[in-house]
Amino acid sequence: MYPRKILEYMEGFLISKTVFTSCELGVFDVLLAAERPLSAEEISQAVGASLDGMQRLLAACTGLQLLNTHWDNRQVFYSNTEQSRVFLTRSSPLSLYQSIQYSSRTIYLCWHYLTDAVREGRNQYEKAFGVSSKDLFQALYRSDEEMVKFMHLMNSIWNICGKDVVTSFDLTPFKVICDLGGCSGALAKQCTLAYPECTVTIFDLPKVVRVSREHFVTEADQRIGFQEGDFFKDSLPVADLYILARILHDWTDERCIELLCRIYKVCKPGGAVLLVEALLNEDGSGPLTAQLYSLNMLVQTEGRERTGAQYAALMAASGFTNIQHHLTGKIYDAVLGHKET
Repeated sequence: MYPRKILEYMEGFLISKTVFTSCELGVFDVLLAAERPLSAEEISQAVGASLDGMQRLLAACTGLQLLNTHWDNRQVFYSNTEQSRVFLTRSSPLSLYQSIQYSSRTIYLCWHYLTDAVREGRNQYEKAFGVSSKDLFQALYRSDEEMVKFMHLMNSIWNICGKDVVTSFDLTPFKVICDLGGCSGALAKQCTLAYPECTVTIFDLPKVVRVSREHFVTEADQRIGFQEGDFFKDSLPVADLYILARILHDWTDERCIELLCRIYKVCKPGGAVLLVEALLNEDGSGPLTAQLYSLNMLVQTEGRERTGAQYAALMAASGFTNIQHHLTGKIYDAVLGHKET
């Protein structure tokens, strides 16, 4: 017997840190800008790294199939694979660079305290960053820099996954949409692209709205507007459809029902609420990504990932009916519940 899987799991963090470091140093960006294969010496000089360290990093990236190698006169040169060019370079419209930065500098640090999180049953912001998590989003947005990093994370995710979730159901009947906790506006943009007759209001905290207006949503996005507020405390806009994308997984069942009840009260008759979450299988057997995300919710938030039936129960307890869920086959899925006419 050879413990191949266990050894792979033991060393999984080495892969993550190799990807994180390559992005942070700008390896993929240098190769993109060069428009030709480069040697380890050229790359190391461009990013200000040691030649020996860079040779080892490039070899690991090659083993991970993130780089191609080209041999000329017994010297090796490197270029980006197609996936690295599309997803790991900063300038790409589908770049995961900001998401990787957040994983490296925030999530990775929280996971140092996973053992404590499991023992205590609560998030670990105080140990990881020295800040109280009594107010969850005060902890998540503990500085303007951290808030912008989080917004870039959400932006990169919805640039890749947004179209799949907003087209999981035909949302054409819903002309007035409110994206609660809409953050950078990336999902709102996907809605306006998929449904040309709709308008979307992003409802979020005042400082999030300010940054979104400054950095993410432009005047060209004419069908996207903003309203500032706290969705647990302030009046919600009247709409045909409310979107909660990666919102309910932050909160306990009780808080989820509280928010859904607030939405139900202001939702127009015949309107609906669309949840976007990583759904667990009904028997809890997977997918592995959602199981790991649920651990991350323990480390970082007050919530958890749930099954489609569990989300349906929360929606039903808040008054919504005709609840359906759709699996996209990717990370995020959709659940739609209606308010009767």
